[in-house]
Amino acid sequence: MTPLFGGSGVPNRGRNMPSLGDTAKKQRIKYFLISFLDLFGTMRAKIVPAGAIDAVAKSGAGFAGFATWFDMTPADPDILAMPDPGSLIQLPWKPEVAWVAADLVMGGKEVAQNPRQVLKRVVAAAAKEGYELKSGVECEYFMITPDGKSISDAADQQSKPCYDQQALMRRYDVVAEICDAMTAIGWKPYQNDHEDANGQFEMNWEYDSALRTADRHAFFKYMVKSIAEKHGLRATFMPKPFINLTGSGCHVHASLWSTKAKKNVFDDPKDELGLSRIAYHFVGGVMHSAEALCAITNPTVNSYKRINAPVTASGATWAPNMVTYSGNNRTHMIRIPEAGRFELRLADGAANPYLLQAALLVAGLDGIKNKRHPGKRYDINMYTEAHKARGASRLPLNLLDALRALEKSSVFEAGLGKEFLSSYLKLKHDDWNSYSRSLTDWERQSPAIRVWGLRGVTPHRGRLTTSSLLAVVGTAWLPRTTLRKSTGSPTSPSSRKAGSDPAMQVGTRPSSGRIICCRETFPSTNGR
Repeated sequence: MTPLFGGSGVPNRGRNMPSLGDTAKKQRIKYFLISFLDLFGTMRAKIVPAGAIDAVAKSGAGFAGFATWFDMTPADPDILAMPDPGSLIQLPWKPEVAWVAADLVMGGKEVAQNPRQVLKRVVAAAAKEGYELKSGVECEYFMITPDGKSISDAADQQSKPCYDQQALMRRYDVVAEICDAMTAIGWKPYQNDHEDANGQFEMNWEYDSALRTADRHAFFKYMVKSIAEKHGLRATFMPKPFINLTGSGCHVHASLWSTKAKKNVFDDPKDELGLSRIAYHFVGGVMHSAEALCAITNPTVNSYKRINAPVTASGATWAPNMVTYSGNNRTHMIRIPEAGRFELRLADGAANPYLLQAALLVAGLDGIKNKRHPGKRYDINMYTEAHKARGASRLPLNLLDALRALEKSSVFEAGLGKEFLSSYLKLKHDDWNSYSRSLTDWERQSPAIRVWGLRGVTPHRGRLTTSSLLAVVGTAWLPRTTLRKSTGSPTSPSSRKAGSDPAMQVGTRPSSGRIICCRETFPSTNGR
């Protein structure tokens, strides 16, 4: 069998590269998926027949940008997706179709907010400094039922399911087909395993240049979902689909190479951990910008259910909670497992493959330029001994905090570009605001709602004041209040009857034994 094209990751339309039409004839390709990722990481595509591909390669495939997650309006002209022949991958499970990553233009100019082009600009800037980032990613994902309500394997119930051979082999048909596909397209996969959560898996392939890794990362997510669907299952890279189970990370293993000497400039055999001074400065840059970096590496509301998370069913979250680094210790944000590279454990499955690599490289290059030091190395268990890491910063608790940090970051404004950053922040703030306007089951079931007794509350003498209403609804802060339980007779400290108590503003049924709210003082839970 002729090896399937696996994508070179080189810039598009090289002089000696055959046309896509010629490739179609040689590889018996009938259709091309001209594809790109928008700012939210959603893969968009048009399917183009082989007979029209050369014309489309010249003129571009047209898309209405506003119909995707780009900062555009319905009045804007079409964005034109220009296929990059160097990224071509034939679908191993459907070889008559080929996937091609595209760069975008609009009105004769490149679309600055397109994630792939953001990465290409950052890669070019690094090359001017004599550096090339090489990286590999560990993409964790869940196999779930088609309705998305539970994991797909009901027998996968171990409390510590990581590396569970039985659970792994029950999904052998899916895992093997994905691995065989990676082998067919030349990715050199080297191991597959059942991960720390029930129903969770990870598959590894060889590291490469940042752009090639990002292209493959984007395609991998599409491939896993497609092959899972073929087997009647559903795959999700959602960071935290099940609150009691370990979330899905996307750990990045990174090294920096000299474009001239063609060697790893992170490697230093004289160092205790095998890292050079340049490597420590790179790590220092990542740590310096970590809070802002979270807005890229952990880009969804759900992302923050994974980092800073309570202990999961397996006994550990395997996700960071503070900005620290260590040696071969998985409880830190940055792990140095061996000489010449480090692992960033911050990112999750929702990270945009292109923006992940771009932001990491920008932060690292800033560290090199400004000789940033990563600070003290902590060789401790951060899940149980975090209090010993004095001076270490906490990671953002939610997406809004991360977005605010990104807004203030001069590092990312300069490195990723003002136009991109403005568009990204605008859409992500809209996303956060949409979440904030939603009402969750937690709010309906929260202790605050039960305490204030929204169900069956009867206003006392028709009085329902603003301050007491705020307490009932449960806003960002609670008025200084006290609780008193009505049992038909008043409770201490006073002997006043409920009907004559001027402090009572919400009221209750005196014989119901329900909790009522008063305006007397008592510190609220957040100290305000």
